[in-house]
Formats: sequence, C-alpha cells, structure tokens
Amino acid sequence: MTRVRSGFSSAACWLSAVLVGGLVHVAAAGAGEPVVAQVGADGVQHATITLDSYSYTPDYLVVQAGKAVELKLTSVTFITPHNFLLTDPAAGFTVEQEVRAGKTLTVRFTPTQTGVFIYYCDKKLLFIASHREKGMEGRLDVRQ
Repeated sequence: MTRVRSGFSSAACWLSAVLVGGLVHVAAAGAGEPVVAQVGADGVQHATITLDSYSYTPDYLVVQAGKAVELKLTSVTFITPHNFLLTDPAAGFTVEQEVRAGKTLTVRFTPTQTGVFIYYCDKKLLFIASHREKGMEGRLDVRQ
C-alpha cells in the first residue's frame, strides 16, 4: 500500500493554528481591571508594566494629572524586542522607549491634561501583523 502525504495539509493546519491562535489572543486582550499608580515618598507616581508576547500588564493604568509618573518597563520575553509608545505632546508626554528582550528600563513623564491615552508597541515583522494589531496596547487614564 502506498501512502501519499500532502505537504499542503500540514501547512494548512499550521496556518490555521496560527490564525486561530492570533484571533483568540486578540479577542482575549481587552482592558483589564484598572491599576492605580502608587505615589511614593518622593511624590512620584510609580508603576511597573510587564511587556510580554503581545501584551502589557497592566493594560489599564490610572494616574493623576500634574504629578510625575515613573514607569518601570520590564520585558519578560526571551527573543522578541518590544517598545512602549505613549505620545501626546499637548498632554505632557512623548514616550518612545525601546525595550529589548529580558531588559528593564524606567521612563518618566508628567501628564498635564486629563483623558484616556493609548500606549502600544508598534514592532512588526514583514508580512505579519504588528504587535499592536495582535493586541499589544493599553490605556493610561489620567485623572484630576
């Protein structure tokens, strides 16, 4: 008995798994419970954001306008680099920080206006959706 193996079926299965996995991940990536940045003895609002495969934790951060914010950005990936983009010059911040795999960096800014602002990663490989398109974004809620 001769068995014919089709490379197409295994490729199609692999592609289907990747697509379904990506869709499940994007569907699961919504804003979680809000995390309020803690004000330290120095008067600065402190929070840690973990950068993982296509996600930030927390993905919903609350801070106060007019007070300095210090974010510790920690990448827990082994290979994939990420970045943290939060830009609205009128609101008092232009943060564009590269975060290499396995590294921790600190950024500091002072929001001057209230509102909800989106932070995200815009890394992208050729022919593949960007990290943001795969759900890697979060909300910064600046309150009075």
